[in-house]
Amino acid sequence: MNYYSLNNKNHIVSFKEAVIKGLAPDRGLYFPEKIVPLPQEFFDSITEYSNEEIAFQVIKQFVGNDIPKIELEQIISETLCFDFPCVAIESDLYSLELFHGPTMAFKDVGARFMSRCLAYFNKEKQNNNTIVLVATSGDTGGAVASGFLGVKNIKVVILYPSGKVSDIQERQLTTLGENIFALEVDGVFDDCQDMVKKAFLDESLASKNLTSANSINIARWLPQMFYFFFAFKQLKSRNKSLVFSCPSGNFGNICAGIMAKKLGLPISHFVASTNANDTVPRFLETGIYSPKPSLATVSNAMDVGNPSNFVRIQALYNDDLNEFKNDFSSYSFDDQTTKNAIQYLFHNLDYIAEPHGAIGYLGLKQEMQNHENSIGVFLETAHPIKFLDTVEPLINQKLAIPKQIEGVLNKEKIKIKISNYEDLKSYLML
Repeated sequence: MNYYSLNNKNHIVSFKEAVIKGLAPDRGLYFPEKIVPLPQEFFDSITEYSNEEIAFQVIKQFVGNDIPKIELEQIISETLCFDFPCVAIESDLYSLELFHGPTMAFKDVGARFMSRCLAYFNKEKQNNNTIVLVATSGDTGGAVASGFLGVKNIKVVILYPSGKVSDIQERQLTTLGENIFALEVDGVFDDCQDMVKKAFLDESLASKNLTSANSINIARWLPQMFYFFFAFKQLKSRNKSLVFSCPSGNFGNICAGIMAKKLGLPISHFVASTNANDTVPRFLETGIYSPKPSLATVSNAMDVGNPSNFVRIQALYNDDLNEFKNDFSSYSFDDQTTKNAIQYLFHNLDYIAEPHGAIGYLGLKQEMQNHENSIGVFLETAHPIKFLDTVEPLINQKLAIPKQIEGVLNKEKIKIKISNYEDLKSYLML
């Protein structure tokens, strides 16, 4: 499988090159040259497959010959080392829980898959001559830190906005040590993301062999298709059409879901549920894509004003707004509405959600009014413990500390503060 830059279709690279480079030289995101739907027999018999077998069938065409079958199967096995349960919330409405991995966030899947792909590609190298540069608005940093911890020949540098991630999220990316380094940025997530993209284009940093672990990297983004298939496997016996609501910040999850549909997964509709950062809901109303600076909210991982992956979604629909609207809706919710939803889910439905999942639920409830006799699924993307300062006062209950979190609570945070791109560049040149 080859990939091209969405800024230049003549710029063609292999899967390996796309993973290592992260971003094309023209700043375009990489996109697969073709998407071959899976055979109907696969969907008819999907309940007979393990999650690992499903994932292999889904991803193999996108990897091609760059990773041999036995190694790819091992990578998938190590990636999917936890469960992805669909939990019934109401009649015909489910939470797809993606937080049962080592850092309790959906990004464990992409981070673990990418780290192992990169380790395979770097296995002949003798020095730490690949730098994984990543911006995080919350959970990406912790997942990448965990996924790459101790991986040979790789140094991970994580940029995160000062004061705009939760304490537990910050601890997950600042306390591991070894090959993981955290930079606290005086700014918002968009500033962090812009710095990462600028570093990729800086010729004076070419010798540093930079790559990205944000969802702009295909090895982070594509594995997110897996859990849409896992949900279908669990709900197939219901024999109803599926509507998925994705809490959306950088739009990697929902973009992966659309990819799953292009592979043949029978999904009838997608909902991009956002917080006050409403670039995409406004686009659907006006037809004009007009990013704006991000706003800080209680659902901080979605505080993105200019979502990188939206250009991939547009490519999947050939920039046809009418075709896009047939499959896709988007709604925005403010902090108070989000908090009300957390309280409602707890007191009325006995379910503890965190802010991002609560927004997914709100978007799903709004859209399901248009889909009779369908099943709705919202993605619960992180464990509530990661947002205990928000969740505990709302439900008036202390949350139990999961074992995945206990290990970082008493460790010292080690971080370096930076203010601008020149600070980042100076650090990378060391």
